[in-house]
Amino acid sequence: MINKDMTIGEVLKQDRNLAQTLMGFGMGCVGCPSAQAETLAEAASVHGVDADALVEALNGGEK
Repeated sequence: MINKDMTIGEVLKQDRNLAQTLMGFGMGCVGCPSAQAETLAEAASVHGVDADALVEALNGGEK
């Protein structure tokens, strides 16, 4: 189960295919080394994304 406190790196270690979901939310920097240390909540804030909607989508819910 993915949560807002996980880093982008942790999410991608669980499933590399989730990069597509992240990019679908406008987070095209998933390959950036510094972004790997950002939590989903931090990344969502920077990109103006609803963190709850992002986590729901990463867990298999709808975008």
